[in-house]
Amino acid sequence: MSPRLLRVELTRLRWRRAVILLVLLAVAIPAFIGAAQAWSTRPVSDDEIAQVAREHAGEIDRCTERPRQYGMPKGVSEQRCTDLIVGWYTGREPLSLAQQRNGGSGMAVVAVLTALLLLAGTTFAGHDWNSGSMSNQLLFEPRRRRVWTAKALAVTVVALVTATVVSAAYWLAMWAVMRARDLPIRDGALTDSLAFGLRGAAFAAAAALGGYALTMLLRSTVGTIGVLFAVSVAGGVIVAVLGLSEHWQPQKNVSAIVKNGTTYWVQPPPSCEGRPIRADDTECRGERELSVWDGTGYYGTALVLTAGASLVSFRRRDVP
Repeated sequence: MSPRLLRVELTRLRWRRAVILLVLLAVAIPAFIGAAQAWSTRPVSDDEIAQVAREHAGEIDRCTERPRQYGMPKGVSEQRCTDLIVGWYTGREPLSLAQQRNGGSGMAVVAVLTALLLLAGTTFAGHDWNSGSMSNQLLFEPRRRRVWTAKALAVTVVALVTATVVSAAYWLAMWAVMRARDLPIRDGALTDSLAFGLRGAAFAAAAALGGYALTMLLRSTVGTIGVLFAVSVAGGVIVAVLGLSEHWQPQKNVSAIVKNGTTYWVQPPPSCEGRPIRADDTECRGERELSVWDGTGYYGTALVLTAGASLVSFRRRDVP
């Protein structure tokens, strides 16, 4: 594959309006998620405390008169009741990088980038088939393997750069907010978060490549979206109906990749019933490790098979 051909495909990708829109959304939506997280974890101001105290003055008085109904000892001061009631209505968890990675918005950012960049790869390939321009492109470069590879590389590079920049910006922004609020930051938390974002970016780029390869195989954007929708909806259901382990659930393998490993639950054997379970007794605890390499193999196999079938089909089938 020549560098000239790759530059041509990058230029075509850059001028595709649908791709530009999807890339802009891939920047805007994570930015909105980050702003929402910063706002929802903001410190409680004195004005907010005073306003809540005024709005719920009646409840504070009831707490002072009947403290036992609020779990407080008899004769409690009005200030303690005020702190309790105000805390109910103004309590907000402080921002935490670890919480964002484990159960917060970190996976939401990965999901958004994956979905939008997958659509970008799909629409880039689908436009060539829908418009009939593929046959014209092959007049200038008849070696189909080079054409397929150049397009695939262009999609992957753009998706990887976009996802990496957005992910790094998101985690750096969260870190900067915590620094500005003088919140404690564990040593290595930023490095772990950036690594989380990089793994998510790699997964999103692989998804974009997979969307491109599937569209080149099916020669239809609508067909690709239909197949992906069916797999996303029915995949986990089928695994559950067949009684397979969570090891084969799609979302578990995504978590294993992005989080650098995760755990899943299995039914302990009957021999574990009625006996105390030690912390090191992995068989009876029902938890199993799912490593990042397990998740990579799970999705990597699907990607290699799809890309291989796509390339073979493109080289052998007639192009209208």
